[in-house]
Amino acid sequence: MSTTRVLFVCLGNICRSPTAEATFAKLVRDQGVAHLFEIDSAGTDGWHAGELAHPDTRATAARRGAPITHRARLVTEADFDRFDHLLAMDASNLRNLHRLAKTDAHRAKARLFRELDPEAPPAGRDVPDPYYTGQFEEVFDICERTSRAWLAHLTRR
Repeated sequence: MSTTRVLFVCLGNICRSPTAEATFAKLVRDQGVAHLFEIDSAGTDGWHAGELAHPDTRATAARRGAPITHRARLVTEADFDRFDHLLAMDASNLRNLHRLAKTDAHRAKARLFRELDPEAPPAGRDVPDPYYTGQFEEVFDICERTSRAWLAHLTRR
């Protein structure tokens, strides 16, 4: 089976997308399928490029067994060639990805992360931004649950 490449994307790449990256990476390790995936995260804005994830994001992830060592980076046009799935944490970042995509095929790779969340409200599929809300535990729960759904979806294919 070939490698599936997944990029998680939020605005600054210090809260939501590193949490999704860490929870997905833990799940693939726990299920013994890490060799089937390449996983990364990035932001649509470069404000925090090179920085570690937000301290509360790292603390929450460490407590929950999914430590984060990732450093923020900006999503690039090359990511559309490298990754099979670019999963945006909210509608605004999905629009940013669609604007950055140069082809329809690239645009089709960008999807909303919570579209597979079994508990997402029909009209509210954005992952809340804990940088502003302080909902670090809730965001971890959302990322863990939705990562399970994505892993099931991607391993069924």
